[in-house]
Amino acid sequence: MDAEQLREYGHRMVDFIADYYKSIESFPVLSQVKPGYLTELLPESAPNDPECLQDIFDDILQKIIPGITHWQSPDYFAYFPSNSSTAGFLGEMLSAGLNIVGFSWVTSPAATELEVIVLDWLAKMLKLPNQFLSTGKGGGVIQGTASEAILVVLLAARDKILRKVGKKSLEKLVVYASDQTHSALQKHARVLVPDIAGIFPENLRVLKTDLTSNYALSLEVVSEAISSDLSAGLIPFLYVGTTSSAAVDPISELGKLAKAFNMWFHIDAAYAGSACICPEYRHYIDGVEEADSFGMNAHKWFLTNFDCSVLWVQASQENAVVDFKDWQIPLGRRFRSLKLWLVLRLYGVANLQSYIRNHIRLAEQFEQLITSDSRFEVVAPRTFSLVCFRLIPPPNDQDNGYKLNHGLLDAVNSSGKIFLSHTVLSGNFILRFAVGAPLTEDRHIKTAWQVLQEQATTLLKAY
Repeated sequence: MDAEQLREYGHRMVDFIADYYKSIESFPVLSQVKPGYLTELLPESAPNDPECLQDIFDDILQKIIPGITHWQSPDYFAYFPSNSSTAGFLGEMLSAGLNIVGFSWVTSPAATELEVIVLDWLAKMLKLPNQFLSTGKGGGVIQGTASEAILVVLLAARDKILRKVGKKSLEKLVVYASDQTHSALQKHARVLVPDIAGIFPENLRVLKTDLTSNYALSLEVVSEAISSDLSAGLIPFLYVGTTSSAAVDPISELGKLAKAFNMWFHIDAAYAGSACICPEYRHYIDGVEEADSFGMNAHKWFLTNFDCSVLWVQASQENAVVDFKDWQIPLGRRFRSLKLWLVLRLYGVANLQSYIRNHIRLAEQFEQLITSDSRFEVVAPRTFSLVCFRLIPPPNDQDNGYKLNHGLLDAVNSSGKIFLSHTVLSGNFILRFAVGAPLTEDRHIKTAWQVLQEQATTLLKAY
């Protein structure tokens, strides 16, 4: 393909994507296809001769789009947001076009140096302490996902402790986490931790939380678990983060506790960390100076296309240059800092703060709608743009509304009008309404509420 073909195809692809966003509300938010649908629609082998771009566009519209769950739809309220933006998309295009593999400084100096600079910018926006900046002998690195960041942190914590206590103590290492922590940690404990980190799965302590602490970790529970393991001759290190209800753990107190026991303290602010660029939310990470590492996903709520998970560490950097291959699991890496750089420059801090605040305002609006209907209840305090709620079951319901709310979730998702996800809090099936899609407006909140009310009415009549 020469430059003119690239120009033609590139323009047509941009037009196709722009048209997709213009029509995104016309598609069911949750894909309605059945497993194996695409095998019946596509040939069994690749074409021998080239095909024209228009035929490919036609196939995308007719065969691929129906199998997509539309994460950028304004009616998408499931999981956590995975933001896309024009700025992020342009950065991704540029990265793909340059197609460098920046695993070391010499393989592309700009890729390494821009990542260092941009992550220092973001660290300053979050008011992270100096020890997390490249100028403070620490620094940031872009990982693919929070799951990768978790594993990197586990390996770093493991090696730091083993240098002190000896390699033969590997079987004594203990990982602590809240039962609200991302499922990736438990996945690592089952698969990656034993095979890569060498930590025994039975040495993962999942510490219980409940409504009395708003599902945040209790300092007393953590202290008791650590004391018990120390008495048994085990060696603790700690990972902290919440997912299901976006609860905020007592960071400062946990950090001091970790330091008292010479533990590695990691803060996973994957979703909510973005909000902390706003001065009124920064206090939620007070105590971050006690942490050894801090992570957040710019690809969740920061208008940066997937994948861009940022991890800062208090690393001792003695070399004149950084080789990021030593800060991650794989060797190869893409020029991901380009898209974050474009987001920061094309939006600016003030607009990014307004973007976050608007989503929180929309979540507050939805929360008010929930509380206005006596059939529903909010089950965990809303801190950011996530609302956890449920349909209150009739008296003497056998499973306290588990099947009822499961049925409500299935009904609203099957409608294709909105998409929600769920969690389980204190044994109850809870619906999660996460506001964060870039195109979501007030009208989408009102429509979502109407869908929920209609489906709730139908379900309750059946009961």
